[in-house]
Amino acid sequence: MSGLRLTLRQPPPGRVDLSPLLPERLAGLSPAAIAAIVLPCGNRPLAAGDLFDIAEGDAGDLVITGGSDRLDHVGKGMTGGRMTVEGEVGAYAGLAMTGGALRIAGKAGFAAAAMMRGGLVVIEGDAGDFLGGALPGEMRGMRGGLVIVRGNAGARVGDRMRRGIILVEGDLGDHAAGRLLAGTVIGLGSSGADPGLGMKRGTLLLAKAPERLLPSFADCGRHELGFLALLFAHLRPHSPRLALVPQLRAPRRWAGDLAAGGKGEILIA
Repeated sequence: MSGLRLTLRQPPPGRVDLSPLLPERLAGLSPAAIAAIVLPCGNRPLAAGDLFDIAEGDAGDLVITGGSDRLDHVGKGMTGGRMTVEGEVGAYAGLAMTGGALRIAGKAGFAAAAMMRGGLVVIEGDAGDFLGGALPGEMRGMRGGLVIVRGNAGARVGDRMRRGIILVEGDLGDHAAGRLLAGTVIGLGSSGADPGLGMKRGTLLLAKAPERLLPSFADCGRHELGFLALLFAHLRPHSPRLALVPQLRAPRRWAGDLAAGGKGEILIA
């Protein structure tokens, strides 16, 4: 059986919360039952059937055809299965995921994969600010899982990240890996100013020197680090482009952020 397919009829009238539409929640439901699910949309909620044409299929392989930057919370809290959006999405995609695989064929908005705990998120386009970061008022960002971005990412990638891996094949915005607690952030393009601001632990790996490096990072010289070979072997199936940046294997190491008492590292090819 092919996957369950929801086809967007027209752009939503406002910002829509798609968190009720998850593979695990739709399992065993008929198209009519799915069409009756209420989706928050400002002060005028919508039924899923008002927004989507629904074609019966395996809910464990959920496909949303047509995207919009008004579709928020796509894949929020997902625990298993596969979910694919054939277009762009709005804010908070993959928020607090614990398992499963979410693929977004277009762009993703603010705070994609924020507070994620497990699973896989692949964004084929660009990602907004606070990718894998902490929401306002929260002390922890991403806590596990793997995020791959084929395009560029905005500012504060991995803010307060605690565990997991974020790989951005394009450019990183300012303050990448800011306040990092642990985990790994990788950027294969250029990087904005002041990466690692306030980082405590963890690793930021950059293919190119950043626009500006904080003076509170200490130069530790160039190293051949054995763990990088294991890391690249793990990521190679998800990012063939990683193999095209061989200079990452012997990076220069900078320790910090010493101004925050940090013991993290920025590795620059």
